[in-house]
Amino acid sequence: MKAVTWQGKRDVRVDEVPDPKIQEPTDAVIRVTSSGLCGSDLHLYEVLTPFMTPGDILGHEPIGIVEEVGAEVTNLQPGDRVVVPFQISCGHCFMCSAGLQTQCETTQVTSEGMGAPLFGYTRLYGAVPGAQAEYLRVPQAQYGPMKIPEGPADDRFLYLSDVLPTAWQAVAYADVPQGGTVAVLGLGPIGDMACRIARARGAERVFGVDLVTERLTRARARGVETYDLRSFDSEKELVAAIQDETDGRGPDAVIDAVGTEAHGSAAARMVQQAAAVMPRAISGPIAERFSVDRLAALHTAIELVRRGGTISLSGVYGGMADPLPMLTLFDKQIQMRMGQANVRRWSDEIMPYLTDEDPLGVDGFATHHVPLSDAPHAYEMFQRKQDGAVKVVMRP
Repeated sequence: MKAVTWQGKRDVRVDEVPDPKIQEPTDAVIRVTSSGLCGSDLHLYEVLTPFMTPGDILGHEPIGIVEEVGAEVTNLQPGDRVVVPFQISCGHCFMCSAGLQTQCETTQVTSEGMGAPLFGYTRLYGAVPGAQAEYLRVPQAQYGPMKIPEGPADDRFLYLSDVLPTAWQAVAYADVPQGGTVAVLGLGPIGDMACRIARARGAERVFGVDLVTERLTRARARGVETYDLRSFDSEKELVAAIQDETDGRGPDAVIDAVGTEAHGSAAARMVQQAAAVMPRAISGPIAERFSVDRLAALHTAIELVRRGGTISLSGVYGGMADPLPMLTLFDKQIQMRMGQANVRRWSDEIMPYLTDEDPLGVDGFATHHVPLSDAPHAYEMFQRKQDGAVKVVMRP
């Protein structure tokens, strides 16, 4: 089959690879009909290269048709249409029962000290072959895949794999009061959808911050009060402008939907770039321990949120030795919640929004649909923020 493989920094290719097969009785194999290109994939493209191996199959946002199931998968049969969560969880352990599927005790990547494995996402998360491919092996298929109705185009349900639950969790963790205010830093796919969900769930005012014109325009069209970071001489000016709109306090919550891709730290960027070209035995520990993150967005969130407010992190951070302003966090009594989205925890709450009325605008959410063969160009376009690319969907 054809699949998108990682070959090095900013080097992805469409290669012929072996077809997946049933390996465990809880497996299924699906024929992928659409697969999203996620902002997290750009971390592999640019930043987290020390944790990748040439030939790794990328992608973690699939929808498709069941081709084959293992003996213990009794809830699916060939021909079923399913969307597959980006993480692999069992559904019956303590963590899954607590709604923490990303911490699944059955599937945890204990060799790396990490939580549940993710499709197409580095050795830290199990190096499981990903979903930007013609076919996908799905472990724990007795629980993960969600059956969806025939008829609507893939985009109606595709985002249940990642975008919708990630944005939903970001808003839920932000704990925005009814009629409250929230600022969303970063208006890529997750930030954009988080703005939509926050408005749908009762936030009175949503402030969106980015520095890409097309993203700002897109959010503004859905009632978001947008701020172009390029219009301010410093983050402090941006913070003051939003605080002026909230009685000088700052918003009730801030969602950081940027993460390690944030601009603003030349030193951290230098470490990222150096780690990407070092031998793997050296670069992995450096990237994991020493400031692979660029914390501009997080520092802005800490300064911006009102005292007693909440910061919700959905942007991916990877470093373990980055300094945080703990005095400020403590003094302002800021609550902070974060983590990979627990897809199945939120899917039932999200489903009523995927109606014919399409209140979240999922049908028109993708800016680009491309064949799988165009993956190298799609990655470059998305990484460079060219041609108005906000969300790219690939079709084998």
